[in-house]
Amino acid sequence: MKTNFKPLTKAEEEIMQVLWQLDKAFVKDIVDLLPEPKPHYNTVSTIIKILVDKGFVDYESFGKSNRYFPLVAKEDYSKNSMKQFVKRYFEGSFTNMLSFFAKEKDISIQELESILKEMKKQSPQK
Repeated sequence: MKTNFKPLTKAEEEIMQVLWQLDKAFVKDIVDLLPEPKPHYNTVSTIIKILVDKGFVDYESFGKSNRYFPLVAKEDYSKNSMKQFVKRYFEGSFTNMLSFFAKEKDISIQELESILKEMKKQSPQK
């Protein structure tokens, strides 16, 4: 499992979202699932080549066509992205992040209680 990810651009992440959804896909399949206005086939193809270079995607060849698949699981990327986000904006503290959202009224008491319940389920009982 790769844990030291190079950051993805918005366009790269959008392509990865489609690949995670499809699991395996040709460029045409990816273009078909992207929102309007759809990028040009060559643009998507170029972004996928960048994702291959970054180690996020690999492919299998079928003649002149390649079918692409993710090498990085969505969950692993999400975990890493959140950790980097919290590190950059909240001094590495999830408590600071939750406090920020609570102060901004972007999170309710019920949502905080739900998070606390989930954390209690995840932590080992002593």
